[in-house]
Amino acid sequence: MIAKLRGLVDALGEDSCIIDVNGVGYLVFASAKTLSKLVVGAEASLLIETVVREDSISLFGFYDAWEKEWFNTLTKVQGVGAKVCLAILSVLSPLQLAQAVSAQDKNSFTRASGVGPKLAARIVTELKDKIVTIPTSEMAKDLDMNMTPQEDANSVADILAAQQGDPDKIEDAISALVNLGYQRLEAYKAVNQAALKAPDADMATLIKLALKEFANKD
Repeated sequence: MIAKLRGLVDALGEDSCIIDVNGVGYLVFASAKTLSKLVVGAEASLLIETVVREDSISLFGFYDAWEKEWFNTLTKVQGVGAKVCLAILSVLSPLQLAQAVSAQDKNSFTRASGVGPKLAARIVTELKDKIVTIPTSEMAKDLDMNMTPQEDANSVADILAAQQGDPDKIEDAISALVNLGYQRLEAYKAVNQAALKAPDADMATLIKLALKEFANKD
């Protein structure tokens, strides 16, 4: 099995690329996000998932390990083939995927070509307890864009762990924002940003702080 390829980018297509490794060209299928990081003629290194079928052997490439982990996780869901998985990875980053699953946000998945409402519902349901772990530092960067360098990953992890003790409060605050007309994923992010800043806040305070997050973005 091929696990990694390093070579020159020979060509780029809509959903694939050709990596020239010592004169041998490998056709590698990849998400739009991975392909956007490649430049024809430049060296590239891709993690590879080799998919063997009765009539073909296909290579799927990933710019980082988190995208590959999500590929393997998503393809375990019934109805999500490799190509549909790449379509999902083309519109949602690994961190966005984790947030969408945590928030049970079906609409985010329907943005991907080939994913309808029923399949999106199946994805969030089946993956609810199988969220791929991402670095805490990456989560912190996305949840709170105003964090200072001094607020390291350990302190963020402590705050997130404390919030796990009262998931109903978080969910109730998210639901309240959804009822006000906000998208579920946006509400999920805003409430978690608020929770990071005020771990001991009650639901009403979380909602107020989340609304301030929306106002700051505007």
